[in-house]
Amino acid sequence: MSRLWSRFGARSLAIGLLVLSLVGGYCLCTNRETQRHDAAVTAARQTELNDLRQFKVDVGMQQWADAPQRAAQADAQAKAGSAAQAAADQARAVDEAAKRASRGGARTGPTTPPVPIPTSCAAYSGNKAIACALLPEWGFGIDQMACLIPMWTKESGWNERSRNPSSGSYGIPQALPATKMAAYGADYLTNPTPQIKWGLAYIKGRYETPCKAWTFWQAHNWY
Repeated sequence: MSRLWSRFGARSLAIGLLVLSLVGGYCLCTNRETQRHDAAVTAARQTELNDLRQFKVDVGMQQWADAPQRAAQADAQAKAGSAAQAAADQARAVDEAAKRASRGGARTGPTTPPVPIPTSCAAYSGNKAIACALLPEWGFGIDQMACLIPMWTKESGWNERSRNPSSGSYGIPQALPATKMAAYGADYLTNPTPQIKWGLAYIKGRYETPCKAWTFWQAHNWY
């Protein structure tokens, strides 16, 4: 009987050891498989991170490379916008000038002088008397005062210190820039004589006479 139990115990022990061996092997295999899976997941994540970093680098390099082109495009668009605005402003100015010219063209016959034609410069005083006395130097008759007076009254009120705040034109004839009048005197900013001389020379060269300049002024509001 004891021999039978010994044989049974030995067999049970062998079976138990075999079971333990199988269980241990299974656990070991399972653990290794888990480690391999975790390693694969970690490697995949690292690859994704590396790809993302490289993508950001590539995008940054592309943006840096495209920066001059984008700047050139923006500059071209800005210039195109400025040119379009300038063209629109010019077209508007031409249209307004045409309207004024059409209104002026409706008048027929010579323009009636707005003030009486003087017989002597003694009829004037101040800056107007200076202008009247200077008319002969440019070949103008005293009759031109009838046109010169209203034109320069519109321009400056015959004030030698008059300055247009928007354009910067200055003096009795509203020279632009004012330094043009320096050819007739260094004190052109305060002395009416250099201003009037420059104004008469300008009228002579551009319109021939003050009355022709005044006719143009009435159509365009400038001369």
